[in-house]
Amino acid sequence: MSIPPPPGPHQPDPAQGPQGPQGPSPAPDPYRPPPEGQQPYGPPPQGHQPYGQQPYGQQPYGQQPYGQPPYGPPPQPYQPYGPPPGTPAATPYQTWGQGYSPYARPSPVSGLAIASLVLGVLCCVPAAGLVLGVIALVQIKKKGQSGKGMAIAGSILSGLGLALWVAALATGGLSGAWEGFKKGATEGAAFSVVKGQCFDAPGETLDGLTYDVDEVPCAGEHDGEVFGEFEMSGSVFPGDAAVSDAADERCYPLQDAYVMDTWSLPDDVDVYYFGPTRQSWRLGDREISCIFGNTDEKGTLTGSLRVDATTLDDDQLTFLMAVNAVDKTFWEEPEEQPEDDLPGYRNWARDVHDTLDDEVRHLRAHTWSGAPAKPVEALIKDMEKSRGEWTKAAASDDVDTFYTHYDAGYAFVDGSTTVTARKALGLATDPPYDDDDSSGEGGDSGSSELNV
Repeated sequence: MSIPPPPGPHQPDPAQGPQGPQGPSPAPDPYRPPPEGQQPYGPPPQGHQPYGQQPYGQQPYGQQPYGQPPYGPPPQPYQPYGPPPGTPAATPYQTWGQGYSPYARPSPVSGLAIASLVLGVLCCVPAAGLVLGVIALVQIKKKGQSGKGMAIAGSILSGLGLALWVAALATGGLSGAWEGFKKGATEGAAFSVVKGQCFDAPGETLDGLTYDVDEVPCAGEHDGEVFGEFEMSGSVFPGDAAVSDAADERCYPLQDAYVMDTWSLPDDVDVYYFGPTRQSWRLGDREISCIFGNTDEKGTLTGSLRVDATTLDDDQLTFLMAVNAVDKTFWEEPEEQPEDDLPGYRNWARDVHDTLDDEVRHLRAHTWSGAPAKPVEALIKDMEKSRGEWTKAAASDDVDTFYTHYDAGYAFVDGSTTVTARKALGLATDPPYDDDDSSGEGGDSGSSELNV
């Protein structure tokens, strides 16, 4: 059996079928286009067309191949955006001229540059802002980040802030700023009210803890009126009870100096105070403010209660200074009854005699003008009679004798002659206590308890 030789370069493969009448067909040259009117390699298999590619031998994009392809028109050249040429539909969007990215991507901003600028503007930590600014400039250059202007501005502002801090430390300006801060904190913790000021408190009453008040004119309605202030001493807070005791001891003398006409003080007015707390004491608060307020929780004051040298004429001032000295001595009456402490009452009766003697002398020494002259002279005669009774009371050997002169001496105090003289001088004419309390009770009449 003979074996057929393998097909040569110009011999057909037996599997390809019989040779044509012209003999074997030469192999096609892949670099030479086929003759006009022929398809390359015959028609492609049915249903097989590579996606997005032209058959072998087709010209590059934008050119038609030789001859007409067997299956419809060839694919159109690739268009990145928009419809094929010749299509009347409008292009839905424009193409970008920035490469393949649909938008420009800005370089990131340096976070250190932002931090440096913020610290430079605030000037709170200038050294940190300066360091962050220098580091930001180095990183911006290496990484191609943006924010160079912010880093430079932050460094400059931080440098200026650092220079100011150094200058403040060298000149003591920082300590002055601290003192200012302490003063502001103290005023915030314990507000300041001054003598003669009227105010409204935020709460319904003056009792309890108050952090602020609103100053209002004294002519209208108001919650309180300040009649005096004083400061406590010490480095350690003495306690709320000690503050209350200090106010009780020192506010009443200030009241007498602010309202010299004690008869003019309404019955529904009592004494209150604003004092330091444990917290405000630590900030340097030592001030106690003595205040007039209404005893009724919902009551108010109307008009100023001030009656002192700033509001009185010379006649009124002389009269009140004389009679107030006598009233003060009466308020110092012993707490025990004469039966239990007759020697103490005898000594007190001598003090009353001496005070009445001073009153008579001062009233006679003053030159009274106009209407008050005669009423004051009548009052002086009654005070002389009262002085004689207290002289006998001081010399009494038994309780019954003492009571006899005690009652007779009190009968001339704040009697009809006193009311007439007050009326002539333009002062208050209603006693601050009842007639029944004016005899035998001495200094207990007209007093009031300090409210905290």
